[in-house]
Amino acid sequence: MRNDLSECDQTLPLLFAAVKREGDASDRIRRALQAVRSHLGLQVAYVSRFEGERSVFRVVDAPGLEHVIKPGDSRPLDEIYCRHILQGRLPQLIPDTSAEPLAMAMPITAECQIGSHLSVPIELPNGETYGMFCCIGFQADCSLNERDLATMKAFAEIASFEIGCELEAQRELRAKQTLVGQVIDEDLMSIVYQPVWDIEAMQPLGFECLARFSPLPLRSPDKWFADAAEVGMGVELELHAIRKALQAIGRFPAPIDLSVNASAATILGGDLARLFDGVPLDRLIVEITEHSSVGNYDAILDVLRPLRQRGLRLAVDDAGAGYSSLHHILNMQPDFIKLDIGLTQNIDLDPARKALARALVGFARDTGSRIVAEGVERQSELDALRSIGVKKVQGYLLGRPMSLQDAVALCPTRRRRKTPLRLSA
Repeated sequence: MRNDLSECDQTLPLLFAAVKREGDASDRIRRALQAVRSHLGLQVAYVSRFEGERSVFRVVDAPGLEHVIKPGDSRPLDEIYCRHILQGRLPQLIPDTSAEPLAMAMPITAECQIGSHLSVPIELPNGETYGMFCCIGFQADCSLNERDLATMKAFAEIASFEIGCELEAQRELRAKQTLVGQVIDEDLMSIVYQPVWDIEAMQPLGFECLARFSPLPLRSPDKWFADAAEVGMGVELELHAIRKALQAIGRFPAPIDLSVNASAATILGGDLARLFDGVPLDRLIVEITEHSSVGNYDAILDVLRPLRQRGLRLAVDDAGAGYSSLHHILNMQPDFIKLDIGLTQNIDLDPARKALARALVGFARDTGSRIVAEGVERQSELDALRSIGVKKVQGYLLGRPMSLQDAVALCPTRRRRKTPLRLSA
């Protein structure tokens, strides 16, 4: 029987409980089903999805009846009430199925012991009927009325909103997947090269290989890689970028190094040993770009160990930007520690930044690593870094990302400058 506990019929408290933004769409719909089923005193509530000529039970609340109805089950539309309700042959509110000849003529009424039934369509914002929001009782309940049907419709609106948001998110994911696949399949990625300078020898030691993307809409590279990871194509896109970068290594004179970026997922699942087959690993640096915690450092180290034994070097990016990078440094014993732009920017003006950078320089010296300062844009920043012992620098002051032709042309001759480097701000 329906639970009439107050004059306001508890509709607003039920709605507020159902729309809590906890869990995913299915969790929120399940809460809505549980709330309205319990409120109406019925035994089964479900949200269905129409797929062709079948109604698929997407979310179900039927305590103790899981053997009878569960998510993923389906029924032909001709066997159930839904189509008859949508076409007006059965009402949305049926307090007593025995009063509806069409319902009594349908085998499912006796098979499932349907005594009372409420069902309203779930309409999406585009006008499409997604499915139905239904409640079923095993006994007739003549206390069910139009106000209860209005409550059902309110909960169906919640389900419609959640499903609409979910479908839109799925469409966005499919669009991202299509774009990332297009980049890979049609090779719509180019590589630019940013020099890493030895500020003692006054010449570039190597170049970091950076991906650029041509498809519209124009977005930053980190957005492309984030989208690829979101749709399960992050490793594939990173490997594509690494392959393209490696194609150019023969264009650079030895001992110029190239640095490529790889996430922990790519290191673990990208088959780097095969990818690097035939590559002079003593001229290759892998920068780990993971900005979150790594669950299994031993597994990463196991993959990298034979490659490092053949000359591959490891860099940890964005040191000083957060806890994760420092954790990577402690666990992975990198050959290079790259100071984040957030640390190097205005280091000449901020004693705290300078103190932290000096501490990292000392740590690197004591552990056999080398420091590379990223994001250097002003001469005074370069001077401050030189004063605390930084010898390798990367940033717009010294060179922006450039084409392969320009990068090769920048490579040093055997002759070295002996005067201190001074660049205009």
